[in-house]
Amino acid sequence: MRLDPFFEERLRVHRKHLFEKAAGSMRARLAALWPFPRVAAPTAAAEASAPSDAKASAPAPAKKPAGTTIGPRAQARARKRRAALAWDRTELRTVGVAGPDVPIVEHRVDVPGRPSVRVRIYYPPGAEDAPVPAVLAFFGGAFRIGGIDYPTTDAAFRRRAVDAGVAIAAVDYALAPEHQYPVQIEQGYAALQWLFGQAEELGIDPARIGLLGTSAGGNIGAAVVLMNRDRGGPDLKLQLLEVPVVDLTGAHLDLRATRALGIPRFIAVRELRSVARTYLPRPAAAREAYASPSRAATLEGLPPTVILTAEYDPLRGDGDAYGAALRAAGVEASVVRYQGVTHDTSIFLAALPAARRWHDDVVAALRRLHA
Repeated sequence: MRLDPFFEERLRVHRKHLFEKAAGSMRARLAALWPFPRVAAPTAAAEASAPSDAKASAPAPAKKPAGTTIGPRAQARARKRRAALAWDRTELRTVGVAGPDVPIVEHRVDVPGRPSVRVRIYYPPGAEDAPVPAVLAFFGGAFRIGGIDYPTTDAAFRRRAVDAGVAIAAVDYALAPEHQYPVQIEQGYAALQWLFGQAEELGIDPARIGLLGTSAGGNIGAAVVLMNRDRGGPDLKLQLLEVPVVDLTGAHLDLRATRALGIPRFIAVRELRSVARTYLPRPAAAREAYASPSRAATLEGLPPTVILTAEYDPLRGDGDAYGAALRAAGVEASVVRYQGVTHDTSIFLAALPAARRWHDDVVAALRRLHA
């Protein structure tokens, strides 16, 4: 199906960004190989004589806490995360829908041998009258950006809690590369154990708990489900995965999706590999089941699963393959592919009918927890 016209200008901008990023990487590699001395950096005197408009346009130096050193890579990551947060605010304002007011509580969960993790619970109306179903939720962001405070993420959790009548326990897992696999999996598993263990005090029904994960959060969530089974944890009633990446070896990437968007194969592969390199401490870890849940020795005993994918998303192959593997293992699993749309479709509620249908389908899946 043809790409929805809503995405045409966004695609043009995204392609330009990817080409510029690839060109910048190539220039950096060539510069590293250049055998001749580089031109010295401008002196303080030279900088002082620079035109005032050039000084005004220069970015302000990054602030750092006293007694600490922030390297150039850390500064670059901080800038990218600030830009991503600003972009997310704009997206919610221009093409998204703000979330309703709901009761919220936050907790800090200890994780043995790892950093503790913040969990925010969004309660639906009427939760004070009786225990409600719940899902442990993991946001997307390529393992390196995002968080439960991002406006579109927060808004989605609010809407889903209200429309599905389900408490959303959102896990603010640590970002890579500062924290790499398996930190995020252990944080998610500790949060799941805590949710079950404290269910009564939290107003949650422990017999009706599921899991929700989006994109990279789908990877983490699927791994937490595997770990819960492997460690003999309580039964989960649902696994809902949106555009998940479940094999970091790239074995199931469907690059026909990016080719149809006019993005060359080498650029798409480079971008997707960079995600795995950021998250994993070593390349070989991609073959481990908790890094790539679809590579688990067996998927038997996992909860009923709903997977949503997008036609113009190379991760559609991951979703298809994981759904097929689950069904082959005797798990109730379905995969729905949305035609004419891209990886981040679900945030465009104010502008795209497919996004509103996506929301309705997520809500319908979550309502299964009321059974």
